[in-house]
Amino acid sequence: MIFETNRRQFLRVAIAASALLAARSRVLSLDYERHFAPVKVSRDRVIREVVGLRPYRAEGFVVDAQRLGNKLIVHNYGHGGAGMTLSWGTASLAVDLLRDFLGTRTPSSALSAKRERSHPHFAVLGAGVNGLSTARTLQRRFQNGPGTVTIYARELPPDTTSNISGAHWSPTTVFDPEAASAKFNEQFRQACRISNRAFQLLAGTEYGVRWIETFELYRNEALLAVDLPGGNDLYPAIEIHRDPDHYFGFPFVKQFSTMLIEPSIYLSAMLRDFYIAGGRVVVKEFHSREEIMRLPEPVVFNCTGLGARALFNDQKLGPVRGQLEVLLPQPEVDY
Repeated sequence: MIFETNRRQFLRVAIAASALLAARSRVLSLDYERHFAPVKVSRDRVIREVVGLRPYRAEGFVVDAQRLGNKLIVHNYGHGGAGMTLSWGTASLAVDLLRDFLGTRTPSSALSAKRERSHPHFAVLGAGVNGLSTARTLQRRFQNGPGTVTIYARELPPDTTSNISGAHWSPTTVFDPEAASAKFNEQFRQACRISNRAFQLLAGTEYGVRWIETFELYRNEALLAVDLPGGNDLYPAIEIHRDPDHYFGFPFVKQFSTMLIEPSIYLSAMLRDFYIAGGRVVVKEFHSREEIMRLPEPVVFNCTGLGARALFNDQKLGPVRGQLEVLLPQPEVDY
C-alpha cells in the first residue's frame, strides 16, 4: 500500500513536470526568431569553379528497350540536370523492362533455382550515377552469383560527370513540357517517387545524403501557386512567407525541405557496394555500336549519357551547360 501511494505521487509529479516543460517550450518557441546568415558572395571567396555538360533531350529522358541482333539493349539516358535526382527511379524503370525478355513478371528471388541459373549476365555502359544505380538495381534483383553485372566505362568515380553535379534533390532542367509525351510524363512521375524514396533510405553520413531546408525567393506572388518539380508531396514542411525583413528583401518566399547529396561521398559508396556485391568493372571506351555488339553479355544497359548521341544515333540528345561556383564554407549558413 505504501508502494502504491508513492507510485501515485510519482506519477502526479511526473505529469505536472511534463506539463510545465511543455508550457515553457511553447513560450520559448513563440519568442524564438530565426535569423538567416547571408551568404558572403565575392570573387575572392570562390574556391572552385565547375563546368559540365548535361545530357538533355527536349522530349525527356529515354528509358526503353530495343533488340539489336542477338542482344537486348535497354536505354537509360538523357536526364538533363536531374541525373542524380532521378537515378534510382529510372534505373528501376529500366530494369522493369527485363520482365518480358526473361519471360516472368516476378523478381528473381521468387524463381526456381533452375530459372535463376539461366539468367543472363548483364553489361552496363557507364559508371556515372545512372550506370551505378542501374548496376546496383540489377544486383539486388538478380543475385545469382559474382560476375552477374559488369560495368564498362571510360571513366570511374571521381572522374565522371556525375561527380561535378550539384546534387540538390530537385528534378529540374529535365525536359520541355510542350515536347514531352503522355508516356514520358507518367515515367517521370514514377521515377521521381521511386528515386525520392530510395534516397530517403540512404540518408546519413555513409552515403553523404542529408535533409536541408531550402528557400525559393520570388518577386511575383503568382509563382507561389506553382508546384515544386515532381510534385509538392515530395517536399515536406512547405511554408509560405511574406516577410521581406527576414528573407533578404524578397516579398514572397517558399520554404521546404529536400535532400542534398555529396557526389564524392555518394558515388564512392555506390561503387564500393557494387564491388562488395560481386560486380566487375572493365575500363573501356566504346567508339562504335559494333564494339558493343561484340560484348559477351546478351543484355546491355546503355547509361552513356551524352555518349548515346554517337553510339545510338540519338540526334535529339544534346549538351546543356551547367556551372557551379563553390564558395568558402560558412558554418552559420545552415539552409
